[in-house]
Amino acid sequence: MKKLNLKVEGMHCKSCEVLIKEELEDAGATDVQVSASKGTVIATVDEKKLTEKKVQEIIKKEGYKVK
Repeated sequence: MKKLNLKVEGMHCKSCEVLIKEELEDAGATDVQVSASKGTVIATVDEKKLTEKKVQEIIKKEGYKVK
C-alpha cells in the first residue's frame, strides 16, 4: 500500500471534494481525504490495482489540475 499526497487545483467547494472522493473510492482507493481549502488529495492505494498515474488521470478527468 502507498499513501499519496497530491496538490490539486480547481477545487472550490464541498461538492468538488465529494466528487473526487467518490471517484477515487470507486476506483479502489482507501482513506481518501480531500480538502478544497488546502488544495490537497490524500489517499491510500494498492499500486498493483491503482497506480498514482491512474489516480491523477481520474482527478484530471473530473476537470481538476494535479500539480
